[in-house]
Amino acid sequence: MSTDHQAVTIRDCGPRDGLQGETPLPAAERAAIANRLAAAGLTDVEAVSFVSPRAVPAMAGASDVAQLLVAGSAVWWALVPNRRGCELAIEAGFDHLTVTVSASSVYSEKNTGMTIAESLAQVAQIRNVAEGAVIDAIISFSFGSPYGDGVTAAGVAQLAADLRAEGVDRLTLADTTGSATPRRIAAVLGQTGSDVGLHLHDTRATALTNAYAAHALGVRRFDTSIGGLGGSPFAPGAGGNLATEELVLLFEDLGIDTHVDLEALLHIGELVSSLIGRSVPSRVASAGGLPPFDV
Repeated sequence: MSTDHQAVTIRDCGPRDGLQGETPLPAAERAAIANRLAAAGLTDVEAVSFVSPRAVPAMAGASDVAQLLVAGSAVWWALVPNRRGCELAIEAGFDHLTVTVSASSVYSEKNTGMTIAESLAQVAQIRNVAEGAVIDAIISFSFGSPYGDGVTAAGVAQLAADLRAEGVDRLTLADTTGSATPRRIAAVLGQTGSDVGLHLHDTRATALTNAYAAHALGVRRFDTSIGGLGGSPFAPGAGGNLATEELVLLFEDLGIDTHVDLEALLHIGELVSSLIGRSVPSRVASAGGLPPFDV
């Protein structure tokens, strides 16, 4: 596959997706991780989620985290599950929001108690409340569902079209349980086009391969998580996210601009490991950067 040297945008979701399944950390520590990611060159960071603290205790105190984020150092994103979450995010100062709609009808009802159609109606409500905000709709299970409900490339493309009709500004395709392969990515992008983001999980150790394949097909926006942490606590078997440092290392070696300081990321990974009390899954966090090599 061929690549080019056009710059990519990486959104680190570690402070949200990466930490949501961990033992809750104080707001100050979560904000410190987010601010250090911005200082390392990440232009986009998903910092918080305005979900019920009863459902996801690790995401409690989102407004407290928001107050500690360094304004202007990055585009700060907040995940909002519904109209009320959107209202809270706007009150906290966020103007970049992520919403999630599942391509799996079974998961949609398991996770949110809503059908896909009802989730689309929820997105419409969020769009009305967040009139001036940028909304990125994340389509979970875009590359296959473990629930036997037959997700297809055409179905994902139709859901993407429905979301655009509701007024979302961007779309991101999520591989929630690590079902993507280069073949499946090519099939979905063939229907949706490449003007989408990609949110990859490494359940089957294919996330980096899939990112490379997607880049070759024109994708220029990628979600990652520092240290490779993450995975939906509501999707059994979901592995961690594609590690930020692994994607940065690959793209830098290919001569593709990421704007990100790899050495700084490795230090942040060490901080995260100390805060959660264990090593992070990232192999680059363990092995370090590449040695010099003259080609």
